[in-house]
Formats: sequence, structure tokens, C-alpha cells
Amino acid sequence: MKIKEKEFEETLSDLKALAAQLGATVRFEKGDFKGGYCIVHESKVIVINKMTNLQKKVMILSAALKELGVDKIYLTPRMREIIEEMAETN
Repeated sequence: MKIKEKEFEETLSDLKALAAQLGATVRFEKGDFKGGYCIVHESKVIVINKMTNLQKKVMILSAALKELGVDKIYLTPRMREIIEEMAETN
């Protein structure tokens, strides 16, 4: 499956909504790190370096969501395919 360049922004938005559904906060911060899933003061947080490109942001967020357990909730086949592929690429 191939995601078109113009689809990355919409996909990122959908993934952020999915993270909220799973009880996680997505934060875009500046720094010397890639990003990923962590727990801060008992809150689920996904931190992504805001200086990375859009495709890398989607990859990091997909991997973090996979770690959070998206297998247990309903996703459209397209979204599940995106998460699987992007998480593996990361």
C-alpha cells in the first residue's frame, strides 16, 4: 500500500483522533529525539519531534498506537493497513 503525499496530513489527523480515543495525548515538541509512546505521571503520552517530516510523524505515531494496542478496537481496513505498514517501516 502506498500513501500519497497529500494524504499524510489527513492520516496524521486521523491517527491523533485514534490516540485520543485510546486515552493518549499526542504532543509535538522540539528537541534531539525521534519520539514515541511513554507514560508521564500516569498519563499516556505520545511525543513526536515537530521538526521531523510528515511521513516520519505518521510512522512514529503508528508505531506508538500499535504499542498502545489498536488490535482491540475497530479500525477501518485502510487505517489498520496504514498503521501496520507504517509501524513496520519505523
